[in-house]
Amino acid sequence: MASQILSSLSKTANGQTKDGKHRDLERDIKDAHDPSWRIHSDFGVKESNTDDWLKVATEDHTGPSLLEDSFAREKIHRFDHERIPERVVHARGAGAFGHFKLHESAADVTNAGVLTDTSRETPVFLRFSTVLGSRGSADTVRDVRGFAVKFYTSEGNWDIVGNDIPVFFIQDAIKFPDLIHAGKPEPQIEVPQAQTAHNNFWDFVYLHSEATHMYMWTNSDRGIPRSYRMIQGFGVNTYTLTNDKGERSFVKFIFTPELGVHSFVWDEALKIAGQDPDFHRKDLYEAIESGNPARWKFGIQVIPESKEHDFDFDILDATKVWPEELVPIRYIGDLELNRNPDEYFTQTEQVAFCTSHVVPGIGFSDDPLLHGRNLSYFDTQISRLGINWQELPINRPVCPFLNHNRDGQGRHAISKGNVNYWPNRFSAVPPAKPEEGGYVDYPQKVEGIKTRMRSKKFGDHTSQAQLFYNSMSAIEKKHIAASLSFELDHCDDPVVYERISERLANIDLGLAQQVAEQAGAKPPQKAGIANHGKKAKGLSQLEFLPKEPTIATRRVAILIADGYDPIAYAAIVAALKSAKALPFTIGPRRTPVFAAGESRDSGKGVQPDHHLEGMRSTLFDALFIPGGEQSINTLRKQGRALHWVREAFGHLKAIGATGEAVSFLRDAVLLPQGVKLSYGEDLTNSYGVVTAVKTQPEHLREVVKMAKGAANFVDAFFFEISQHRNWERELDELAEQVAY
Repeated sequence: MASQILSSLSKTANGQTKDGKHRDLERDIKDAHDPSWRIHSDFGVKESNTDDWLKVATEDHTGPSLLEDSFAREKIHRFDHERIPERVVHARGAGAFGHFKLHESAADVTNAGVLTDTSRETPVFLRFSTVLGSRGSADTVRDVRGFAVKFYTSEGNWDIVGNDIPVFFIQDAIKFPDLIHAGKPEPQIEVPQAQTAHNNFWDFVYLHSEATHMYMWTNSDRGIPRSYRMIQGFGVNTYTLTNDKGERSFVKFIFTPELGVHSFVWDEALKIAGQDPDFHRKDLYEAIESGNPARWKFGIQVIPESKEHDFDFDILDATKVWPEELVPIRYIGDLELNRNPDEYFTQTEQVAFCTSHVVPGIGFSDDPLLHGRNLSYFDTQISRLGINWQELPINRPVCPFLNHNRDGQGRHAISKGNVNYWPNRFSAVPPAKPEEGGYVDYPQKVEGIKTRMRSKKFGDHTSQAQLFYNSMSAIEKKHIAASLSFELDHCDDPVVYERISERLANIDLGLAQQVAEQAGAKPPQKAGIANHGKKAKGLSQLEFLPKEPTIATRRVAILIADGYDPIAYAAIVAALKSAKALPFTIGPRRTPVFAAGESRDSGKGVQPDHHLEGMRSTLFDALFIPGGEQSINTLRKQGRALHWVREAFGHLKAIGATGEAVSFLRDAVLLPQGVKLSYGEDLTNSYGVVTAVKTQPEHLREVVKMAKGAANFVDAFFFEISQHRNWERELDELAEQVAY
């Protein structure tokens, strides 16, 4: 009986097994939807009225409120102190729970249980974030994205406090305040918010040339990700691993998403920032709630200590990648996010990470950025949450833990006993021996001169910026040039945009000339440093498509009006759901829309999820328009419907149309002449626009086989969605011919 009770308690409402952290948190969770609850004061007394302050009053006169009302005072005082200091950086975030599973032991390089025991399933919490913006800023700004993972291991908490970009702006932590001050709103008028498109940032990164590699990454498509579920995660810093033989290696940590790495286009990101500033956090929540966990492969890059100096870059330099051709990624595990937080503040806002949180078998290199982060992160958590921040439910380990730390504001643990120091006469709570799992620092030999300097290899600030740019595809290079042109267009000091244009010539002369012309600077005529012409794999995000084409969790809008084709509509909705995509019906109104031949009195109809003015094409990955003469005639007369389609085309999204909707694209939307559309029974796929005037029933089947060159409508349309965007549409200059 006891085992049956325990078994039932270890399952969540959706049937998932509860992990150790889930069970640990349950003792602090109170369900507001439990009908037995009544309002209590914080000191436990039930309250009968929380709508009126205690006052002197009659039916004819309202008199003064009384300070003796302790319930009202508590309610107001608690409200006055609800806010804690927001993070200086990474203030805006979203997170989720999940687990980490190792499928290949790394015992050859480490004795860390979390990286060697393949039988374990380690609970995790992952917080995503933007960097520069305040807590109330928008999700889709151009910025680095934080990727911070807390592993609740059997040996204690292990934090990987990373980003979606593998390098950083600075080499030494002492420059971090300057970097953030330069990137934050300019101090005189506190603008702009959550962006680097201003004088101070570009002034700083020019004068601090080690930032060159990083701003090439941030101005690539990596700076505007489509979803938190579609970004890579990188530990950024160089850590160490130690195995049972006492051998030490250097390591970098990498997470690669199952869904591939995908981004917005810039116009789309700008618009979503106003239309739905919470897009990324809602996207993460929606996917998990709909039963589509977010998943990443976990990999390590390892360099034996004996090979530390075998490269033309310093492996401790956080502004450098370890090219995969030189140091391959070894994927050894999987991370899955499958449970949303129960409450944002107590979990996502109060979760706190420290780069110094490691477990036995994992250690620190002499990376100068990492050393400063180890100091800074602990300090900032104290500032935000108090000295006992690690006792908060979201931050406390799942393993048993005890020490002689005592007291301080917000202390939760009750330490029973008569001693709070070591050594003591009772030998109470002694240090753990290595064989008991005690952390042992690697006996590293250190020699040198006490001085303020870095090794010579740290002085190369250009070669990897060139490597990154050389490795980009044609469309990515075009986007980098456009992004830099946008950023510098918002700099009104000629000194700033002239200097950056000159600096870009050290990366690629053609890029520099293109940006200079757009930004109003004098185009450079020669490169200060010749481009070495080398490329590396794993830098272009177009290399990271899913193993098999998928449209899982893709948002697809279906435009209909009264008189739509019910067969095509129903078939596409069923096929989308079967492929785990998310169909959304968009109509001229949110009240029911009726199919061709369907009476308004039938009580049937389809209720749209949104109306045309309530949503925009920017918030969807693809667009489908079924035929139906009456429906199409209505959409033809609606400027917003035309804008929906033109905007989706301009943003390079897959567009599908059947029946009369094909002529709608041709005659009303007026797609560019280079786009071919169907004229009869033929299926036409041109620049990601898939059309069929006449569709056979077998072409609208629910079972989908996505493939390039597919012969039926659903397969062809879904394949185009799976490719994320049709880049040829932009490269062949068709997108810019459409006003959107």
